[in-house]
Amino acid sequence: MQLMMYIGNDLIEAVPVNDKDLRVPGYLGKFKRYLKQKYEDMLKSAAEPPEFLVCNPEMKPDLPAEHHTEQAA
Repeated sequence: MQLMMYIGNDLIEAVPVNDKDLRVPGYLGKFKRYLKQKYEDMLKSAAEPPEFLVCNPEMKPDLPAEHHTEQAA
């Protein structure tokens, strides 16, 4: 799993996180605080606040078979 920090459509950084600790209160918060401090200067000049996303980049969505056929046509 990764915690990804975006500003607008730009990926700023992705840090690995332990998926078993995601339910621990404050676990993700410490990573968010770290990233906000690390990129403090960039965030001051950004027009919008950062957004954070947690995902597993190794997982691929299972698409229905007819969806594959429609895209191939």
